[in-house]
Amino acid sequence: MPTRALVFDFDGTLADTESAVLQSWQAVFREHGTELPMDAWYAVIGTQRTTPAMFALLAEHVPGIDPEALRPRTRAHVLRLLENLGPREGVLGYLETAKSHGLKLAVASSSSGAWVNPHLERLGLDHYFDAVLTGDLHKAKPDPDLYLAALDALGTTAEDAIAFEDTPHGVTSAKAAGLTCVAVPNAITGKLDFGQADVVLPSFTAKPLEALLSR
Repeated sequence: MPTRALVFDFDGTLADTESAVLQSWQAVFREHGTELPMDAWYAVIGTQRTTPAMFALLAEHVPGIDPEALRPRTRAHVLRLLENLGPREGVLGYLETAKSHGLKLAVASSSSGAWVNPHLERLGLDHYFDAVLTGDLHKAKPDPDLYLAALDALGTTAEDAIAFEDTPHGVTSAKAAGLTCVAVPNAITGKLDFGQADVVLPSFTAKPLEALLSR
């Protein structure tokens, strides 16, 4: 069956923003005299619950914290860490190949449009995508809503599309929507269980896109 569309997660997939976000939260926890447990991070990575979950966890260790006071400083720290971040290695090659084959492209991210769209522009990736679906307008992963919305926006079916994800929550979302899913874990998510994925690649350079299109 020919592939007509590709749908990419953003954070950790197109760009390894998750490493910066994790570093920022680790710094916040250490400033308050405690460590961020990685199992708590893995429980929410790839969903929309990261920020409230981290503040709730911090409050358990440090009663009386003011999340609203910490939020701007935390975000500013993340943005500083991301200033020189580029796309993940091999991403541009995949996007160029996809366009040369006439494939439709979308982003499906649990993050907000206010986060995703400026980063896509900064990375020079925005012009590749026909649609950008975000968690402020759709139910976040692992719910399938973002992928179903992406398929609708592209005017295609799940059978004609491949999803690219870096977290098990994202894979669950894509598979629930009926898409073939390629997991491309990053340094943060590489040790997690990707048993639900149809293909697991260590990087976008490990296999050319053409090899995935001939499924």
